[in-house]
Amino acid sequence: MVADTKADRGTDIILHINEDSAEFLEEARIKNLLDKYCRFLPVTVRFAGNDINNTSPAWVKKPSELTHEDYLAFYKELYPMAEEPLFYIHLNVDFPFSLTGILYFPRLKRNLEVQRNKIQLYCRQVFVTDSVEGIVPEFLTLLHGVIDSPDIPLNVSRSYLQSDGNVKKISNHILKKVSDKLEEIFKENRTDFEAKWDDIGVFIKYGMLSEEKFYDRAKNFCLVKNTESKYYTFSEYAELIKPNQEDKDNKLVNIYTSNAEEQHAFVEAAKNKGYDVLQMDGVVDSHFVNFLEYKLENNTFVRVDSDTADNLIRKDEKRVSVLSEDEQTQLKSLAETVVNKEQYVINLEPMSENDAPAMVTRPEFMRRMKEMSSTGGGYEFMANMPEQFNMVINTNHPLMKKVLSTDTEEHKQAVLRQALDLAMLSQGLLKGEALTGFIKRSVDMIK
Repeated sequence: MVADTKADRGTDIILHINEDSAEFLEEARIKNLLDKYCRFLPVTVRFAGNDINNTSPAWVKKPSELTHEDYLAFYKELYPMAEEPLFYIHLNVDFPFSLTGILYFPRLKRNLEVQRNKIQLYCRQVFVTDSVEGIVPEFLTLLHGVIDSPDIPLNVSRSYLQSDGNVKKISNHILKKVSDKLEEIFKENRTDFEAKWDDIGVFIKYGMLSEEKFYDRAKNFCLVKNTESKYYTFSEYAELIKPNQEDKDNKLVNIYTSNAEEQHAFVEAAKNKGYDVLQMDGVVDSHFVNFLEYKLENNTFVRVDSDTADNLIRKDEKRVSVLSEDEQTQLKSLAETVVNKEQYVINLEPMSENDAPAMVTRPEFMRRMKEMSSTGGGYEFMANMPEQFNMVINTNHPLMKKVLSTDTEEHKQAVLRQALDLAMLSQGLLKGEALTGFIKRSVDMIK
């Protein structure tokens, strides 16, 4: 027996370390490890003469004991360099499982991946991991904050976690609390909800895409935004467009833009026909459009530049061309000598004489599949397929009569090429030698 020589109460634990691990004796290294694993231990940890942990973090307190400023201060403690969160949810459950924590809605950036792994899992204030896949629904990993539960089994596989009864209950509870919070804000302060939509919209859409239970809850408060920056629920928007945007098969046609600036001419043409145009320019919107077509009965979505304004909504309307069939055949043959037939499908349309003489449109199906392939939508084989466009020529524009009445074939080609190049230029498709030629011809015309 060794005689006790300590002058006061307590236990000294002396650790010895191998020479090849001497780096762990560096003060900075020790401090980092203590910050990570002991930051919120319920007993005081002192290092280099200082207390380095918070023994009573916000999540162990009752919501009634905390102010709004307390929640924001704790967020800063967790993420010192982060922007202020949009709002937060305090979790506090005793039965049938034990769960405490605070989850924050961050201001999401366009890159979803950089937002992950920000939820920290604790067990009785002891840090376990910041990888909570399998514990919370996948889309909720975009949230930030802390969850603490002694009922979550540790050091087991993700597949085991997903089959564990308590983990399922905890996961469902968190999903319900998040849904309830969003619905509460929507119902109690819609103006505030709309003001936050550009930040939380990505999160909500991603959740609806990936979790059926969340879709069922979120469909009543998910919003769409039009180019006038007005917000609507799905049912509200259907009522808005029903009088004017129903096609010949009684389907509602939702017209959208993925880039209002680049597609400005098409947006204006659609508006001039009395159509409303949605903004669908988010990081998940190429997938969300497909998803909504599947979920919303009797609805279809078309991008504003997928066709001419007259053809965005197919109705039983017949438009007459001022050109005869022979003249249209001549015009199409001439156009085939001017544009690349492998890249452009030439269509002749009897539009208004006030519309552009020609425009380039992007077929909805092919373009949508390529966009989804670029964001991991399961259509990777589409990524390498060549771009294809429609070159739509307005047979009712006075310029087309002028082209056909021009004396020489060379002059006909030059005039038509200028009009078609202008259509390509408006879509950013005129480049290199073709762009140089267009500029030269344009300068010659105004000399």
